[in-house]
Amino acid sequence: MSGELGVLNALDVAKTQLYHFTTIVIAGMGFFTDAYDLFCISLVTKLLGRIYYTEPNPTRPGTLPPSVQSAVTGVALVGTLAGQLFFGWLGDKMGRKKVYGLTLILMVVCSVASGLSFGSSPKSVMATLCFFRFWLGFGIGGDYPLSATIMSEYANKKTRGAFIAAVFAMQGFGILGGGIVALIVVSIFDHKYKVPTFEENPAASLLVPQFDYVWRLILMFGALPAALTYYWRMKMPETARYTALVAKNAKQAAADMSKVLQVELEVEEEKVQKMTSDKRNSYGLFSKQFAKRHGWALFGTCSTWFLLDIAFYSQNLFQKDIFSAIGWIPPAKEMNAIHEVYKIARAQTLIALCSTVPGYWFTVAFIDHMGRFAIQMMGFFFMTVFMFALAIPYDHWSKEENRIGFVVMYSLTFFFANFGPNATTFVVPAEIFPARLRSTCHGISAAAGKAGAIVGAFGFLYAAQSKDPTKTDKGYPTGIGIKNSLIMLGVINFVGMLCTLLVPESKGKSLEELSGENEGESVEDTRQEGSGV
Repeated sequence: MSGELGVLNALDVAKTQLYHFTTIVIAGMGFFTDAYDLFCISLVTKLLGRIYYTEPNPTRPGTLPPSVQSAVTGVALVGTLAGQLFFGWLGDKMGRKKVYGLTLILMVVCSVASGLSFGSSPKSVMATLCFFRFWLGFGIGGDYPLSATIMSEYANKKTRGAFIAAVFAMQGFGILGGGIVALIVVSIFDHKYKVPTFEENPAASLLVPQFDYVWRLILMFGALPAALTYYWRMKMPETARYTALVAKNAKQAAADMSKVLQVELEVEEEKVQKMTSDKRNSYGLFSKQFAKRHGWALFGTCSTWFLLDIAFYSQNLFQKDIFSAIGWIPPAKEMNAIHEVYKIARAQTLIALCSTVPGYWFTVAFIDHMGRFAIQMMGFFFMTVFMFALAIPYDHWSKEENRIGFVVMYSLTFFFANFGPNATTFVVPAEIFPARLRSTCHGISAAAGKAGAIVGAFGFLYAAQSKDPTKTDKGYPTGIGIKNSLIMLGVINFVGMLCTLLVPESKGKSLEELSGENEGESVEDTRQEGSGV
């Protein structure tokens, strides 16, 4: 394109090189930590209930009261939502690189601190745990818009989708890593302390003070992978698109990318001045022009991510409840505290290994061939189908002989979430908005997703309770049952398919073409082309 900067064109047509993979690893390790930290809490909530909420002379193992359970599982999601909005905005104001190191430090410090939650009374331990997990979430939130934006601005246009999806795919390894770390820690403690089940001896199954270290070690390990990449994060140059199009420093952009690409690039001061002073490229987020050019696209990215995360997080955070309901995990009283964590971690690891991780990498393999729109539509479609297939004959699945079938169907729902909207909702907002608003718009879209996650996590906690008051968890009101909850999730996935029609196709185009920064083209033009709407 005539208006395109040489430095940006060089990035767009660059062959896949070592720096692409370095960027994937540096950004991806942040995502490994994000997923590890967000999901490992679901492995240890039952253990926390046993340690801190078992009454004297108990008839059944202690569980976290509903308000505490909601706070412990949900507070990091609330922090993430706030972090996505704040750091997304800050990434466009201060630059991607400066803010990137800040989010990492916050994640490392709060990972360690959440494992050190102090006090001996249940109240003080839970309060400090929630405090640190909020700030951990805040740091994780910043990683979403920054990692996606940095990867999209470094990538070439031919394989950009695969590179951004590969960063996000590290989430799968994070979930898997959480399960594996839990299995290792639990096995060590189980080997050292031979403890009877709750049924055999209620007091002896709990009174091992060292079990308090189990959940702390699992939570603290999340700091390690992030800490290892700090040095490389700090060595990365600022992205050329930020330096040239936002900071308006053509010389620095050319110098940085000459080093990265190992070619000589000319400094194009005049072109940068022309592009950045063009009135068509200076409108703000709340302007009429933004609403006209990108309004529907932003609504599309926000609504699809919101709906997807309701389904994705309610499934993920409450896997253990579903496994208990179908008998994959025995009743709590038939296990000691450590065996319960082991069984939950084993089930989560198997699901991650068989469906979650492969789903992400299928997206990486096919996103630049099939396109974002087709993968997202297909993912929502199959999630809807499998949810209804689980929900409508739910009584059939709960019979002992059909349980393996249930787990297979449940795994397929996860597979198509990840080979589908869970990956594409992360990729597209990093591609279709102008450079000066890219990080902010990705942050807004991601925050809409986290709002969905909060609805999924809190709503499902109450909704999935049995209609029979004698079968609800202690302290919970009756709900609509797992069957009706799954039907609701199926409907939500169907609405996600409809909202996907608003999302433009970004395959094979440069970021400036998509955002209209070259010649005032708009993202609206690409929607009709990409989705046939």
